[in-house]
Amino acid sequence: MRIGELSRSSGVSPRLLRYYEEQGLLRPQRRPSGYREYLSTDVAVVRRIRGLLAAGLSTATIASVLPCIREDGERLVPTCPDLVAQLRRERERIDQAIDELTTSRQILDSVITAAPSTPVPADPPLLP
Repeated sequence: MRIGELSRSSGVSPRLLRYYEEQGLLRPQRRPSGYREYLSTDVAVVRRIRGLLAAGLSTATIASVLPCIREDGERLVPTCPDLVAQLRRERERIDQAIDELTTSRQILDSVITAAPSTPVPADPPLLP
């Protein structure tokens, strides 16, 4: 199938599919004309990529994880022995980012609550 058909089947834009190819996540065959030729199984690959992106993984991480993931219904299941340890490290990275964002939100909340309850007058306009 060509890129337009994969786009319609997967719900992912052709531009994003080309990006996935640049990142080594998809490997379509090339016709002599240069057109990309995708397999029907690439629809499932794109679905896995989207799921892993939604889980917070980078495309670089997905490139190493993707060969070790299979679908079991709606779930993605690891198939390589050391993949679970790698995914735990990724989860720890995400947890740390959540902690940092939570701290940032708390700081912002304290600044917001410190604002006076009456509106602060606007600065007078600057004269030319």
